[in-house]
Amino acid sequence: MCLIVFAWRPGHAQPLIVAANRDEFYARPSLPLAQWPHAPHVYAGRDLEAGGTWLGVGANGRFAALTNIRDPLQPPALKSRGELVAQFLSGDMSIDDYLTDVVGRSSEYAGFNLLIGHTNELWHFNARETEAVMLQPGIYGLSNAGLDTPWPKVLKAKAALSEVLGDPQPQALLALLSDPQTAPLAELPDTGVGQATETLLSSVFIQSPTYGTRASTALIVQADGVRHMVERSLGPYGGHLGEVEIRI
Repeated sequence: MCLIVFAWRPGHAQPLIVAANRDEFYARPSLPLAQWPHAPHVYAGRDLEAGGTWLGVGANGRFAALTNIRDPLQPPALKSRGELVAQFLSGDMSIDDYLTDVVGRSSEYAGFNLLIGHTNELWHFNARETEAVMLQPGIYGLSNAGLDTPWPKVLKAKAALSEVLGDPQPQALLALLSDPQTAPLAELPDTGVGQATETLLSSVFIQSPTYGTRASTALIVQADGVRHMVERSLGPYGGHLGEVEIRI
């Protein structure tokens, strides 16, 4: 997952609103949003190469999502980051215990941001930091740096999310995730991947022949615990491959 914007507002009729794009190589095999046969309380997509996932929901209001930290100089990882989301969603550890475990072994993974929570709490952990942070109510954006790092795509997507919060609907969330406009050169971050790649990755929605937005996900959580998820699967050059809608 490479872009997540979300509104966290506990006590509201819709305490969590999420719009997220998973960017990946099109050749990496994956399955779309579905109920997991071996863990039927989990609803998420699935990375078939390493077995993890990038965003999903589980029992007792569990939610988890992940982005990578862009750093071409970081060493190879021992484990896939996607298992961090999968383990939280399929397990029964408390948030405190799970985060303590993750913080203690974060060096086993390449750089990542992890969001985990349930009905009453939402936490963020950046693998470059020493501890997780419980989030206060607000509108947040997360890409491939720190939480709310003001990259153009993060600022644009947060602003678009703010505009639809009066009556959030899945299709409106998917629409804000479909913006292909790249950022001006003067506004590009420098993450060490070169100007051409920075430009490609600067849009909310990424499209190319080999790498781009593979899935766009809208999640609306109701105060009564009902989760409404819509995921759009995409192929090279942003071609639509299908849509899945789930209410649980």
